[in-house]
Amino acid sequence: MAADSNAVEQAVSRALRDNLGRIQRTAEELNQAIGDMVSACSSSRATNALPAMLRAHSSAASLAATLEVLTRFVTSGLQPSLRSPFEQEIQRLASSAVEPPPLELPPLPELPPLEVPPAVERSRAERAPVHVHEPVPEPEIAVEPPIEIEPEEAEPAFSLASLPADEQELHRRAYRVAKVSMQDIKLLRPEDVREGRENHDLCVRLREDIEKAHKEYDRRFQAIQSHPVDYFYDWMVEILAGGNPEALGEYPYPSPVLRR
Repeated sequence: MAADSNAVEQAVSRALRDNLGRIQRTAEELNQAIGDMVSACSSSRATNALPAMLRAHSSAASLAATLEVLTRFVTSGLQPSLRSPFEQEIQRLASSAVEPPPLELPPLPELPPLEVPPAVERSRAERAPVHVHEPVPEPEIAVEPPIEIEPEEAEPAFSLASLPADEQELHRRAYRVAKVSMQDIKLLRPEDVREGRENHDLCVRLREDIEKAHKEYDRRFQAIQSHPVDYFYDWMVEILAGGNPEALGEYPYPSPVLRR
């Protein structure tokens, strides 16, 4: 029984360890949604708080369901009284089961050797020998060595780890703010987003909402505008355009991504 208890505890620990990262991400999403909802409450339009409220409600429900399932799993796994009374008997019967002996098949009867008819033997003897032509070696062709082309020096890749801690935090906040802004526009104007994708004029059709979101993004993250990333453009392509940059039409803002 000690070995069974140890196995159950290991299974419980593994389940908690596998779900800890998911619980942490859900809690962070809930925290971000609450922060966005608090920021939206200061707006003059009450509808601005609706997307953040929906995200907060969804994250809270997901977190509560996950914690409830893990609580029940841990409680039922670590309390021996909740296990089936027949579990020990089933394990004893399974361990004492004896494999059935292998089935023995009777030996196959020996077949007499196959005799070739005399006519077939004569036909083989009269058959003309086949002359095999040896392949003629092809002349060797001198191959010039390939010309080596020196590769162009690639531009160094941009790495957040090389930036100071305050600029890294700005990048993380810009990433989240751009994503939330595009999600809000898609949630509030789904029909315009659908028609904009079909007609490749999202930037024109949603110009007022995009301009308002970009002004706020540019005001808060002016310090990293010179870096070779544009989270606002990336999330606009991913969320509003469905991954198709042509659906945006003419992007009205300067972007280091488009310059590359």
